[in-house]
Amino acid sequence: MINMLGLTIREVSVALREGRISPTELCRKCLHRVKKTQHLNAYITVTEEQALKQAQEAESRLLGGSSKGPLDGIPFAVKDNFCTENIKTTCASRMLKDFTPPYNATVVQKLLDQGAVLIGKTNMDEFAMGSGSVDGLFGPVRNPWGYAAPYCEQTRAGPDLDWVISGGSSGGSAAAVASLTSYLALGSDTGGSTRNPGALCGVVALKPTYGLLSRHGLIPLVNSMDVPGIMTRSASDAALVLGILQGFDSRDSTTVTAPSSSTELPEDFDIRNIRIGIPKEYHTPGLSNETVTQWSRVADMFEKSGAQVEQVSLPHTKYSIVCYHVLCYAEVASNMARFDGLEYGHRSRVDTSTEAMYASTRHEGFNDVVRGRILSGSYFLLKQNYQRYFVKAQQVRRLIADDFKRVFGSGVDVLLTPTTLTDAARYSDFKQEDNQTRSAQEDFFTQPVNMAGLPAVSVPTALSRRGLPIGLQLIGPAFQDKKLLSVAQWIEQRVGFPSISDYGDAGMTRREQTSAA
Repeated sequence: MINMLGLTIREVSVALREGRISPTELCRKCLHRVKKTQHLNAYITVTEEQALKQAQEAESRLLGGSSKGPLDGIPFAVKDNFCTENIKTTCASRMLKDFTPPYNATVVQKLLDQGAVLIGKTNMDEFAMGSGSVDGLFGPVRNPWGYAAPYCEQTRAGPDLDWVISGGSSGGSAAAVASLTSYLALGSDTGGSTRNPGALCGVVALKPTYGLLSRHGLIPLVNSMDVPGIMTRSASDAALVLGILQGFDSRDSTTVTAPSSSTELPEDFDIRNIRIGIPKEYHTPGLSNETVTQWSRVADMFEKSGAQVEQVSLPHTKYSIVCYHVLCYAEVASNMARFDGLEYGHRSRVDTSTEAMYASTRHEGFNDVVRGRILSGSYFLLKQNYQRYFVKAQQVRRLIADDFKRVFGSGVDVLLTPTTLTDAARYSDFKQEDNQTRSAQEDFFTQPVNMAGLPAVSVPTALSRRGLPIGLQLIGPAFQDKKLLSVAQWIEQRVGFPSISDYGDAGMTRREQTSAA
């Protein structure tokens, strides 16, 4: 069973068309796998009945010779901040615990239109505010690699006691793809929320150019930075999904017409014509030696293969995390105002006055992290602070974007950076610090890209000494997503990153593995 679930989208699509497995059988295998890996807490809602119905429809189409394309019959998962028609969409918050949207987000609808099979909605940090997927209403997400042999052999206490985080805020989506319960998953990326868990869970995680994918139906965190993210097991799969999801949407005024309809990646990409930039400011305190080693290793691979590798400077990087937090919190304060208990979502029973009902609803509905960001954002937007904080941060944001523009304008094609400081932290260590401190550390390499609206992809490159994935990030100019993924595939073909399926039934607890044996 693991062998079929461990395939890429392209491989399993061929297997479906050749009749080696049926969509219904594949769907059942994924649903069975979801149950076997329940302890990972990757899913908030599993749509079993609906998934089987969609799989049967895909099977009828394949048998009738009217397949909708390469995604027909392919199981996928969606982060629980994308609206799904008649399926609960909670944002992992008490505020939306019972919210059922009457429509699908555009990116979800596009996947369904291609015949993809929705397995379920994935776990996350509440309202996507966090970098560990540990601060949601439904509990933390566990990293599947924490249950694989390489990590278990290094950990005497056992993964059940010493488990590691999945990263965030799209940790459930990354864990879903890594644990082989779905072939692709949608996440959201505001400051690295797709790439961070992608790196820690060993999957390919793409943050497309801002405006290339519609945000319609994605419950907003920061409108000017939010992007739907794509998680798959290969760069080629990410390109396939990007080609289906990209393009103008009349319901999202920030979308643009896709620059190219074809996102097919060349198998033999010529790296000799590519200039690779290494930003010197990304050598930051806290960066692990193992991550630096992988960064140098891949840079050396480029150089030995004929690519031009050079050091570049992005001088305003040191201001970016503070700038990001000011802008993020300001937009959060504005976006969260809609959750007032009147139209939808949680409503407090306190009814002494409208003001009391508002206050009580928001106190009960939001966790400490969300309330803290609302308070900070409201402070930044006060009349006496607006110029000093919000306007100043917007000016710095422009300088950060100009840094990237200058480097890419000089002829550099792609920037190579770490995605995270280290491999995945143990949950017990991660919870030692508060959410804001953790986010400031974990988002260092990822959030400048969101402020500049550029595409970036995290590619798994190796396992650390602890047996956990290490990922590197590639950043490209706006709308050069295809070239970025071509370079990502070039790395992928050469680093030899192992599949979690190589280690047997990874993702199961040690107790389950023993009883299965």
